[in-house]
Amino acid sequence: MKLRFAPSPTGLLHVGNARVALANWLHARRHGGAFILRLDDTDLERSKPEFAAAIEEDLRWLGLDWDERVAQSDRLDRYAAAAETLKAAGRLYPCFETEEELAYKRERRRREGKPPLYDREALRMTPDQIERAIANGKQPYWRFKLAPRTVAWHDLVLGERSVKLSAISDPVLVRADGSPLYTFTSVVDDLDMAITHVIRGEDHVTNTGIQLDLYAALGGNTMHLNFAHLPLLTDQDGGALSKRLGSISLRHLRKDGIEPAALAGYLAALGTSTDPVPGLPAALAPQWDITRVSHATARFDTRQMLALNRRVLHEAPFDGMRDRLPEGADEAWWLAIRGNLDLLREARPWFDIVRGSIVPPVQDGEGDFLAAALAALPPEPWDGTTWGGWTGALKASTGRKGKGLFLPLRLALTGEEHGPDLATLLPLIGRDRAALRLRLSSGA
Repeated sequence: MKLRFAPSPTGLLHVGNARVALANWLHARRHGGAFILRLDDTDLERSKPEFAAAIEEDLRWLGLDWDERVAQSDRLDRYAAAAETLKAAGRLYPCFETEEELAYKRERRRREGKPPLYDREALRMTPDQIERAIANGKQPYWRFKLAPRTVAWHDLVLGERSVKLSAISDPVLVRADGSPLYTFTSVVDDLDMAITHVIRGEDHVTNTGIQLDLYAALGGNTMHLNFAHLPLLTDQDGGALSKRLGSISLRHLRKDGIEPAALAGYLAALGTSTDPVPGLPAALAPQWDITRVSHATARFDTRQMLALNRRVLHEAPFDGMRDRLPEGADEAWWLAIRGNLDLLREARPWFDIVRGSIVPPVQDGEGDFLAAALAALPPEPWDGTTWGGWTGALKASTGRKGKGLFLPLRLALTGEEHGPDLATLLPLIGRDRAALRLRLSSGA
């Protein structure tokens, strides 16, 4: 078994791409197969090395590796040879129409009540006409002549699918400048690399019909190919996710503090009836089953992903997070604050609260109470019982209880209305900081 992920390095990797990459990787690893990273970089103007590097970095961050890395720009000679094979078989033919001429033809067919398909007029050109067109400075682009048949396959996600090729325009495989297009390069690569399973988005269903015909024309045995088309993602409001790609690139999610185990676990379960659980791909692979993916459109709900992210952080051991925490952080501090985090970037302020200097808000009307709290502050050493003993004494001496007792103390000690359990946090803050903050917050 051999699978591939073939992104175009013309931009950053987004969650739709990542879901496809993850599905291919999980399927390969689940069945002991190989996984190839294949960069679709034949568009030399738009493909950038910095995007290729970013894609690889983001995939590694997500927990994916690959057995082989291939760049299509290194295989141009192979595509040229495959094009000559198709030309010799009469399946690749030159065309000279401009975009304006093609647009006029499509509009004319619409007015006549016909589907806007290419009319294959270029096939009627004689060799002399072709030579004269080239002599006059016109450079042909090349279309693949589709067979007059219906292509059918059993899709691992969508079930039985078919594409009637006569209802599709002959696709352009080679541009006028000689550069090959994705439809062509993808098939040549899949054939040469003995790819057995292609997992990609549902928007490629029609393209699969074309590519199966092309695969056969190049001498491939389509019986060895398996396809799975994942239903496209929408945002949590049901809108097209493609309109918001910039806001959900992996680079953006990483910057926001999403953990790879949260994103991988969420994407692996997306579109299935399985409840998502956080986990890196290596841990998710043994349970992966592509037949669990539903036919229905899946919603990418950031709230569910954040819930998984909280779970990852709340359960994360100190040793696994040490390198990403503020310098000087220790296990006691991490265990005290991790249950209060949605995103790891929220840890830094709690480090400053415990180990640094903060200026709590002055609490008008609470001066006498905070002064009493300062006077009752017990001597060190402090432990997990200090908070309960201190607040118990204050309750008895002031008559306060509930929010009226605890909120002024929390605000004074942390500057926040909510946060980690103060029974655990107070000993980490220490008596000197606590006393200073009580004085500042009282306005004294």
